[in-house]
Amino acid sequence: MKRERWVKGFAIIAAGIVCFSACSKKDEEKAEAASAEKIVLTVAARGGTHTDVIQAMKGEFEQKHNCTVNVLGFGADDLKQRAALDSINSKGVYDLVMIDDPVMPEFTENGVLQNLTAMGYKDDKDFVEKSAALGKSPYAKGDTYALPFTGNVQLFFYNESVLKESDSALPASWEDVLKTAKKIKSAGKAGYVIRGQQGNPIVSDFLPVLWAYGGNVFDENWNVIVDSPEAKKALKMYCDLFAAGANYEKNDIVASVANGNAGMALGWPSWFISSANAQAAYAAVPDRVSDSSAQNATGMIGNWMMGITANSTHKELALKLLTYLTGAEVQKAAVDKGGVPTRTSVFTDSVITAKYPYFSVIYEGTKNSVVRPRTPKWSAVENAFGIELSNVVSAGKSIDSGLADAKKAIEEIMKK
Repeated sequence: MKRERWVKGFAIIAAGIVCFSACSKKDEEKAEAASAEKIVLTVAARGGTHTDVIQAMKGEFEQKHNCTVNVLGFGADDLKQRAALDSINSKGVYDLVMIDDPVMPEFTENGVLQNLTAMGYKDDKDFVEKSAALGKSPYAKGDTYALPFTGNVQLFFYNESVLKESDSALPASWEDVLKTAKKIKSAGKAGYVIRGQQGNPIVSDFLPVLWAYGGNVFDENWNVIVDSPEAKKALKMYCDLFAAGANYEKNDIVASVANGNAGMALGWPSWFISSANAQAAYAAVPDRVSDSSAQNATGMIGNWMMGITANSTHKELALKLLTYLTGAEVQKAAVDKGGVPTRTSVFTDSVITAKYPYFSVIYEGTKNSVVRPRTPKWSAVENAFGIELSNVVSAGKSIDSGLADAKKAIEEIMKK
């Protein structure tokens, strides 16, 4: 019943947006038309460079296994909805799906993904430990349900010229970030740019600051602690950073830091970096409040995972494709196509790091990264938390009231 309600929820969300049955039929027709004799493996992937990588790398596998790999690219929300809705079918349209790592608990709990350990898969120690942990249920300790396809971790981006003009070095703490932001602001530019829109944007932007203060959304017993003293201090810092800068959406954040109209911001590497070229300087996210305070991991991990659907009719061949696409040799070849590694051997390859120096920063950031809370209710929690954060930052609500209301809303979500 629980899974039926979960799928029904997706159906309601999708209604009026996309006719899934018609699209699924078209997907099936595409897959069947690809070959009347060969096995066709259909991959539901995140559109963009992820799809480009699979398309570029699939040829050798198709030839070796006499099969066809059909790659379908979707937007993030569309991809999640399609995979969820298709999971109720006895025979799935998709054999492999890509999953944004915060969605992993939702998909494993609701039976969307095949248990790879049960199929005989043995964990590969070459994957960066923090990346491999995302594919396990329970997190980091249980069986493996997905493998890390694309590496990603939040970084601190800054304009070197703007910092130099303010006579500032790269900040090592959040107090240093604020001091530098105020200097830049006094010179007529945005010191620090926040991404303060409701929901995922502001939560993803705020959590690294919260973590630096030693705070979190839940404690180890899943008690909601967003109104803790640490959280209140972190939100005060976040509001002060906004006062010394601006609140922009993603594209404007990138443009403002790149062109020197702003000094600093958090972001994902794919925003600022294309191939070996970066539009701004980059470093790990500051991991302490002040020079004298304790260090805390702050870089948010955000890998794209890939798993086999529980209702795939070609699970064994799908597992071979999965291990092929996430293998070291394919990852090495894929970096020139826009791929980002998830394997230590690729991250530390001297030829690759010489060409793509930012990989070293992503690698170190990933090893010291923080995972978002592993609950299947994270999407709802994130939305509720983001509404109240935005109310404080942009609508003038007090920090105490905003965090108290966020706690109440999250507790209600977790009770359901």
